[in-house]
Amino acid sequence: MDLKTQLSNFKNMEKQLRQKLGASEVKTLLSTAVYMFSIGTNDYLVPFTSNSTVLQSYSKKEYVKMVIGNITTVIQEIYKIGGRKFGLSKLLPLGCPPISRALEIVRTGGSGCMEEVTVLAKLHNRALPKALKELKSQLKGYTYSIFDAYTAGTAIFNNPSKYGFEEVKMACCGSGPLRASITCGQKVYQLCDNVSEYFFFDGIHPTEKANYQFAKLMWDGSPKIVKPYNLKTLFEK
Repeated sequence: MDLKTQLSNFKNMEKQLRQKLGASEVKTLLSTAVYMFSIGTNDYLVPFTSNSTVLQSYSKKEYVKMVIGNITTVIQEIYKIGGRKFGLSKLLPLGCPPISRALEIVRTGGSGCMEEVTVLAKLHNRALPKALKELKSQLKGYTYSIFDAYTAGTAIFNNPSKYGFEEVKMACCGSGPLRASITCGQKVYQLCDNVSEYFFFDGIHPTEKANYQFAKLMWDGSPKIVKPYNLKTLFEK
């Protein structure tokens, strides 16, 4: 489901709530809620995993600007409806999930991270905080929290055992090299013996254990990893 459709669904839900609860109660509900965004990964990975030519039509910076623009447009739309608090995340090093590593194996024979995708993630991660800060100067009462998944993920990838993981390159469930093909639950797939040892469940999605660690950092992490507020503080504001 793309971001535009999600926004449309949200607007429909807001109308239903207004009819059910009344304008005053809905206004309070919308202004105190925190709107969580986890978005961008597909925008940068799909051009490499499909036959898309979009990156041939735009420079990397132009493409990132479009993605960031889509995010800020939706934030502004939610703000118009009454939303004031937003939680977002930077992207992981997108060249390092199994699906990217498997592409690198096919393309070059190497098994390391796919640098081309990580470059886009880095550009995105630099642009996002700037865009969110700019909105702060435009939208009265708007506030946000941004989690640095790139730094958190890199720390785990560089020293998995410190965080309780044994495998950060291969997926727990899937098929093909590194079990990176997202076929889990279909006719042909392999499943690891102990999912708690893995950072990635399939070719791109982290395991429950990995997501729990990230959620904990998002909730009450220090300003080094989540800023200008963690989610706990954002909910209390």
